[in-house]
Amino acid sequence: MRLDRFLSNLPRFNRQQVRLLLVQRRVRIDGQPVSDPRAEVDEFSRVELDEDVLQAGKPARYFMLHKPMGCVSATRDPEHRTVLELIHEPDPQELHIAGRLDYNTTGLMLITNDGHWSRRLTQPQTKLPKLYYVETEDEIGPEYIQTFAEGLYFAFEDLTTLPAQLQILGPRSARLSIVEGRYHQVKRMFGHFNNKVLRLHRERMGPLLLDERLAPGEYRPLSADEIRLI
Repeated sequence: MRLDRFLSNLPRFNRQQVRLLLVQRRVRIDGQPVSDPRAEVDEFSRVELDEDVLQAGKPARYFMLHKPMGCVSATRDPEHRTVLELIHEPDPQELHIAGRLDYNTTGLMLITNDGHWSRRLTQPQTKLPKLYYVETEDEIGPEYIQTFAEGLYFAFEDLTTLPAQLQILGPRSARLSIVEGRYHQVKRMFGHFNNKVLRLHRERMGPLLLDERLAPGEYRPLSADEIRLI
């Protein structure tokens, strides 16, 4: 929300008073005097007028979780354990998942209460690569590399996947980098060759790499440097 609109929504100020306060630079956002009426105010912003706190702002929270098998990427589920049940923090209902994983898929999951940050991470326009380790039932041939790089047509969505990079590690193991998150995309890509995915593990989302010190089910807060990478 724009700062001038935020101030005008308060019953104590009219539009003329808001303009005067900004010209006088009496309003601060996160400790910095602001005169631009277009300055952004969100739920995390601390807004002050002189010595009065107009909005305290709540802390933005960011966590990295090593998702284990056998839990769902949801806030609630009547039958299965959810990933949010692994996060032992105050007000867990305010948190949401940035980039879901299937029930039996493991690896890097990011959880936050900052919607702007999570949208930058997951929206298709950013094209942040997601890196997966894959193990399959049958052997992975060199023809997979070219096919994935050219894109695969998904009839259900009537679209062709964006180019993906495949690195073959062994007869039945590989690393796959994709920039989309279509429904069961990795499994469907290998399914093009009638090759069943037996293990799927997300190692990276954009610049953020799963902390190898985290055991399945463990999590930690992101560092300030990690948060700024997105």
